[in-house]
Amino acid sequence: MSEISSPARSFASALAKIGPALITICSLVAAWELYAQVSGISATTLPAPTRVFAQMVQHRDALAANTLPTIRATLLGFACSVSAAFLFSVLVDFFRPLRRALFPVFIISQTLPLVAIAPLIVLWFGFGLTPKIMLVALVTFFPMLVALVQGYAATDEDLEALLVSMGASRWRTFLMARLPSALPYFFAGLRIAITYAVVGAIFAEYAGAAKGLGIYILNAKNNFRPDLVLASVLVSATLTLVLFTAAVMVQHVSMPWQRLDQRRRP
Repeated sequence: MSEISSPARSFASALAKIGPALITICSLVAAWELYAQVSGISATTLPAPTRVFAQMVQHRDALAANTLPTIRATLLGFACSVSAAFLFSVLVDFFRPLRRALFPVFIISQTLPLVAIAPLIVLWFGFGLTPKIMLVALVTFFPMLVALVQGYAATDEDLEALLVSMGASRWRTFLMARLPSALPYFFAGLRIAITYAVVGAIFAEYAGAAKGLGIYILNAKNNFRPDLVLASVLVSATLTLVLFTAAVMVQHVSMPWQRLDQRRRP
């Protein structure tokens, strides 16, 4: 009986978590549909959700063909960003003067407006995959770096002192104490950064590309097709939600002790 009730409780708990969000989204979509139908507003100004979904199904092949380059640029750029953030965070943690030398540069990189820097990167590196990877990495790198550095600083000093007293080297202390301490901070930064990754890829394509959701949105806008623009936005939002969910799942797998703590709580 307990084996049957446990999945039921898990399903009820998951439904309770996502239920309010689903109700809110459905209410907004219903209000949008009602307004589009009752107000008589032109479909070229504000298409109804049913028209957007219909056009998304009708043009699914074109949307799929343009989504794949965006996914590729997003994943490659984000992988480069995660690797660079971890590498620089370790360097900053081991060599403290580097923090004073590098952090101002990283902060300045976040002040550069994408609307100005994206066309320049496309001009310098062409219309291929490289500028898209660079822009995705640019917009996602800093949140993860800051999260990791703050996580290292939050390490329990008594635990570090215990490891040092037992003869642990600095690198072993980092692996056994500082890195596990930084994981919750890292995944918090990861969830923030992943929401910007798809936007960064689309913006890079918008600035210059042969294929991708960004160029598809630009073409749809130039052809006065707001339904296709909104269909592309829906695809990009779905892709962002999938990547966000994947980040949460990776966190659960990487931090099993967190699940145990949650189960012990009343």
